[in-house]
Amino acid sequence: MHVILHQPEIPSNTGNIGRTCVATGTSLDLIEPLGFQLNEKQLRRAGMDYWKELDVAVYIDYADFLGKNPEAAGHIYMATTKASHVYSELSYPEDVYIMFGKESAGIPE
Repeated sequence: MHVILHQPEIPSNTGNIGRTCVATGTSLDLIEPLGFQLNEKQLRRAGMDYWKELDVAVYIDYADFLGKNPEAAGHIYMATTKASHVYSELSYPEDVYIMFGKESAGIPE
């Protein structure tokens, strides 16, 4: 499983998600621009000591992500208020990518 954060803005949210990814064996993909630096105090505090164990990658934009992860095409589930299905109604494949957009605007069209 892979979690994708598209242009995350809040370092503590990203740190908490990163900590959860470590606990679940999930990788974390961050798509820039980020609303913070990866060495920010809030990110480190929320990620605690788990951040160093996190499988994390940073991409300059969505095209860069797809270029480096071609297997993701067609396997990305986008968490959005515009979805026609509720996340709990779906069965997910094993190698799924779940994308979340930035906190203030979500995933762009």
